[in-house]
Amino acid sequence: MSSAPEYVFARNYLDNNRINLQHYLCVQLFGYHIHPSIPVSDVNNLRIADVGTGTGIWLTDLTDTFPSTVQLDGLDVSFDATPPKDWLPSNVGLHHWDIKADVPEHLVGVYDIVHVRHFAFVLQQDDLKGVLENLLKLLKPGGYLQWADLDVSSLRVEKIKPDVKVDSQVKLMSLFQSNDTRLHSGWVPGLPSLFTEHGFINVEADVKEAPPHLGVALHECGMLATEVLARNKAGGNEQMVQQLRQLLEEAAKETREGSVLAFTRLTVIGQKPSQ
Repeated sequence: MSSAPEYVFARNYLDNNRINLQHYLCVQLFGYHIHPSIPVSDVNNLRIADVGTGTGIWLTDLTDTFPSTVQLDGLDVSFDATPPKDWLPSNVGLHHWDIKADVPEHLVGVYDIVHVRHFAFVLQQDDLKGVLENLLKLLKPGGYLQWADLDVSSLRVEKIKPDVKVDSQVKLMSLFQSNDTRLHSGWVPGLPSLFTEHGFINVEADVKEAPPHLGVALHECGMLATEVLARNKAGGNEQMVQQLRQLLEEAAKETREGSVLAFTRLTVIGQKPSQ
C-alpha cells in the first residue's frame, strides 16, 4: 500500500454519526444483518466477529437479535470511534487487529461468522489476497464470511428528468474521488470470484440498487462523508473548507430538485470448507 493514511476519514462525532446512519440505511436496503443463507441454528454457542468494527454499531445492533450467550467481537486497528468498553453490552469484546496483519494465535479458527463491511475505501487490489487468507483463518471449519461493500466504480449521477441540473453533483463526485486513489478503486465487483479463488465454497452475491427514496438518504449520507473527508484533507485550510461548504450547499439544492450520486452495493458470502 502507498504511504497514504490507512483510514481516509476521521474518527470523530461527525463521522461516527455518518457511520451509524449508513449502517441502518444499508440494513434497510439489504433487509438483514446476517445473510439468510448463513445458518444460525446453534445460537447459544455462536461466536461472531466484526472486522473493522468502527463504532461497533453492527455488533451492538445484533444484541437485540441474539441471546447474551453469543460472543460478539469487534476487531479493528483503533477503537477511538467505539463507545467506552464499560458502556458496551457484556457479550461484546474488542480486539486490536489490522486486517492486513498476521492473525493472532488466539483468534485463529474461533469464529462461526466473520463480518466485513465498507473496506472499498481502505484496501487496494494488491491487499486482497492476504486479506482473504487472513479472514479464512479467523473462521472455524464450516464458518461463513460475509462481506458487504459498495462498487466504487459504479459511482454515477441519477436524476428524475433530463433537465435537472447536476453540475455541483459532478463537481462533488470529482472532489470525492480526487482525494485518494482508493476512492476510485474497482475491485469490489470481483469479490465473488476472489472468494472462490481463495478457497471459499457456497459463494453467493446479493447485488442491490437503492430505490429512489432510499437513494436520496444514502446520497445525503455520502455528502456527509465527502464533507468529513475534505475537512480531514484540508488540514485547516479555511478557504478550502468554505469552497466545500458552498459546493455542498449547491449540491443539496440539486438533490431537492431531483438528482443524486448513486452506487451499486453488494453483499458476498462464502463458507470455509469443513475439511
